[in-house]
Amino acid sequence: MKKIIKYLTLFLIGGVFYYSLEVIFRGYSFPAMAVCGGLCFIICGVINERSRCMPLVLQQLIAASGITVIEFISGLILNVWLGLNMWDYSNMPGNILGQICPQFTLLWFFLSAFGIFLDDLIRWLLFGEEKPHYHLFKKRKGDK
Repeated sequence: MKKIIKYLTLFLIGGVFYYSLEVIFRGYSFPAMAVCGGLCFIICGVINERSRCMPLVLQQLIAASGITVIEFISGLILNVWLGLNMWDYSNMPGNILGQICPQFTLLWFFLSAFGIFLDDLIRWLLFGEEKPHYHLFKKRKGDK
């Protein structure tokens, strides 16, 4: 039960954060984006939890890739299949079907670091997990 509460809490925090960012920068958002954001936040945390000795930069790269895949699948379902037209990147260079573009993957790379830090902080403060520690590019001596 504790695990369900933990992941539900993380999902909700991630969803609210993602939704809020869209409102701040776009002026509006959609409830479906809170679900997308919750999933993205969970991915950042799971990558981090499964790979404690992985350099932060590699975690960010994997997280940005995962977030881009979630955005692409969400876009295909919500924008293309259901016709909700929540976003359209077709005017961006390098876009794929107007649903994803390299510029946003780069943005997810940098935002994922914040997601990893926030996930660790929440796990440490609210759920009594290990105190966070990081290394940017290579494993520190003594890390497992």
